[in-house]
Amino acid sequence: MLFRQLEYLVALARERHFARAAQSCHVSQPALSEAIRKLEDELDVPLVRRGRKYEGLTPEGERIVVWAQRIIADRDALRDEVGALRSGLNGRLRIGSIPTASGAVSLLTGPFCTAHPLVTVDVLTDLQSVDVFRLLQNFEIDAGITYLHKELPEGVQTLPLYEERYVLLTTVAEGLTHRRSATWADASRLPLCLLTGSMQGRRVLDEVFASVGLTPSPRIETDSVGALFAHVRTGQWASVVPQAWLHVFGVPHGMQALPLVDPSAAVPVGLVWSAREPGSVMARALVEVARHEDLATTLDRLPDAR
Repeated sequence: MLFRQLEYLVALARERHFARAAQSCHVSQPALSEAIRKLEDELDVPLVRRGRKYEGLTPEGERIVVWAQRIIADRDALRDEVGALRSGLNGRLRIGSIPTASGAVSLLTGPFCTAHPLVTVDVLTDLQSVDVFRLLQNFEIDAGITYLHKELPEGVQTLPLYEERYVLLTTVAEGLTHRRSATWADASRLPLCLLTGSMQGRRVLDEVFASVGLTPSPRIETDSVGALFAHVRTGQWASVVPQAWLHVFGVPHGMQALPLVDPSAAVPVGLVWSAREPGSVMARALVEVARHEDLATTLDRLPDAR
């Protein structure tokens, strides 16, 4: 059995298409298919349901791909560990983040890259919380950044980073110019642009609105925090955005950002990684950096007024 055969099986399970799996592994489709056939012969079980096109993995294949993911992850972790012992950390750190927290990721990647100059970093930011945990489980990322206010899956360690607070983002023409804060009721009366209902960041907002007997009715929904800022800039819309994003954009000219009160909602956001031992040396290094970076204090200093 070769690592290459396991990598091909994992790629096929991920891509669900022979040609795309071969392309992701930088081999020809016949080479990938033949390697998987040889793995089936060696294990003496069918792994792939074959028809005129890919039809999925067999029940045996579903189990074997889990082992393959673990074996490949352990191999990569071993290589990283040996490399770190020999010449310092060297390789690739993979981080997955929910969109609302992606603006704060740079507060970790910056000091991480300074501490480990031989490491490159991949950041995925268009993930729902379930995606973060799925990618962790499948060893496709080393660590994730997500909400910590719900029950978390087993086998995950966490490190709180900051509390997500919210501001009402409007143009200065909205009539709230002389206010130092706004209520969620104020926000509900404005023409709103919010994140889409499928995103956990939006569900958090809906829960806060519901806690005071309100239901927001946004005219525009988007999966991008940047798009929220862009729509508010037009002067037609207002939005509720995480205060952490003011660290990225500031308060653009002509806009105001008012802290939302009644209630003053705060949702914990943190780093998550696999509890398996010895685990990813990249994750351990990121956690060590995160323990020394006070993201909460940094984000609390962001502008929260006009």
